[in-house]
Amino acid sequence: MVIVSILLVIASGLTHAIWSLFTKSSNNKSVFLWSIIMVTTVVLLPFLIRELWLHPLSLSSYGLLLLSAAFQSVYALLLARTYNMGDLSQIYPIMRGTSTLLIPIVGVLFLRESLSIYGWLGLLFMVAGFLALSGIFVGKRSGTASCRNIKPFLMALCVGLCTTCYVFVDKLNLQHVSAISLLEVTNIGFVAALTPIVIASKQLRLEWKLNTRIILLGAILNPGSYLLFLFAMKYAPVAHISPIREIGTVFATILGIVVLKEKQGKKRITCSILITLGILLIGFFG
Repeated sequence: MVIVSILLVIASGLTHAIWSLFTKSSNNKSVFLWSIIMVTTVVLLPFLIRELWLHPLSLSSYGLLLLSAAFQSVYALLLARTYNMGDLSQIYPIMRGTSTLLIPIVGVLFLRESLSIYGWLGLLFMVAGFLALSGIFVGKRSGTASCRNIKPFLMALCVGLCTTCYVFVDKLNLQHVSAISLLEVTNIGFVAALTPIVIASKQLRLEWKLNTRIILLGAILNPGSYLLFLFAMKYAPVAHISPIREIGTVFATILGIVVLKEKQGKKRITCSILITLGILLIGFFG
């Protein structure tokens, strides 16, 4: 069953990378993201209403749910803009790896936790991979080129930071609501943030005309990625399998280079492998 769990987690990482590829290749990133999340939002809304009707929450619990939705709103805005600015092979490893990088650092600096030598080595690998992807070291290119490279990197860092924040809040929320209801709350926050942009763009009909099948497939892959991970957790401890999910970093980088024909292929694949190795070291031995 451990082998089954590992295969499920790898599939989870792959499906996450694929719907991210769809987003990057879409006509309007905000409209596409709004569309795939809206499909899931409509499907899950009855579950949320039923749960809150049968099991009312305290005011503080509702406040935590609103905070989670607010973080998800900020995440949606940052995510759409980041996909517009950077290559998938550059931004995806940073967005996915930032929380793994930040959480141990916060633990060591503020919570009196410690890391093993392997944990520190994992952090070193991740920092090296981040710096190489950042565009800071671009040789003797012009300052304009350097700035153009670093902006997507900084946006991806912000996405990762936002992800770190809502993960902490969501952990608290899971004490009061089910995972499905929490997913719906975050979906509502995501959709609410992008709705004004979608209306202003007037491209909803065009996006569906161009990408109907991809939108519907993305609407399956987006929650499906997390469901595969949930199934995997039935058969193996989360601490053992969670780091493996970040193999999606390598998948997304390869997809960006092979499918989207993005540049700096060898360098970015090497960086993604370095970041993934750092995540695995922290997750398993840190």
